[in-house]
Amino acid sequence: MTVPDSDRVKLERMARDRGGPARVAERARIVLLAAEGLTGPQIAERVGCSEPTVVKWRRQYAEAGLAGLADAPRPGGPKTVLTDAVIAEILSATVTPPPQALRDQGITHWSSRRLADWLARSKKITVSHDSVVRLWRRFCLQPHRTEGFKFSVDPQLDAKIRDVVGLYLHPPDNAVVVCVDEKSQVQALERSQPILLMRSAAN
Repeated sequence: MTVPDSDRVKLERMARDRGGPARVAERARIVLLAAEGLTGPQIAERVGCSEPTVVKWRRQYAEAGLAGLADAPRPGGPKTVLTDAVIAEILSATVTPPPQALRDQGITHWSSRRLADWLARSKKITVSHDSVVRLWRRFCLQPHRTEGFKFSVDPQLDAKIRDVVGLYLHPPDNAVVVCVDEKSQVQALERSQPILLMRSAAN
C-alpha cells in the first residue's frame, strides 16, 4: 500500500495521540504497517486486533484516503439538545398535577410518555419520553411517588401545639416527659400480640 508523505505525517500523529480515541490510533497504525509491507496477520498481531479489522481499514483507506478512517454516521436522527427554557417547562409541568381533563380520566400523576405527549399537544414542545426520564433522574423527581400531609381543622390547634411544645421545652421539675404516638394514618384499634400476664416479683 502506498501512503503519500502528507498522509504519513497525519497518520503518525493520529497513532501517537494519547488523548484521542483508541480506535482512531488503531486504524492509523494499521495503515502505516500496511505501507511498510506487513501482511494482514502480521498487522493484526502487532496492533492487537482481528485480521478482518485490518482488511476493513486497509480497504477504507485505499478507497477514500484519510476520510475513510473516520467513523461512519450513526443511524437515527441528530441528538436533541434541550434549551434551558424547555427544561424549565418540563420541570414546571412535572411538579404540577395533570390538568383536569386528564384527572377526569383517572390520571392522578404524570408518566414520562404522558408528559411528553401532553407537552407536544399543549405547549408545542417536542421532547422524547427518554429525555423526560433523564431530566427526572437529574433533578431527583419521582412524580409517581407523592407525599401528603393532613392538616387539622381543630380551631384550638394552635393553643394545643403551644401546650405540647411548651411541655417539651420546659417540663415540670422531677418529671419525665414521654411521647406515645400511633403509626401514621393507622388507628391502633387492636393488639397484634396477646397481652402477657404479669408475674409476681417472687418468680
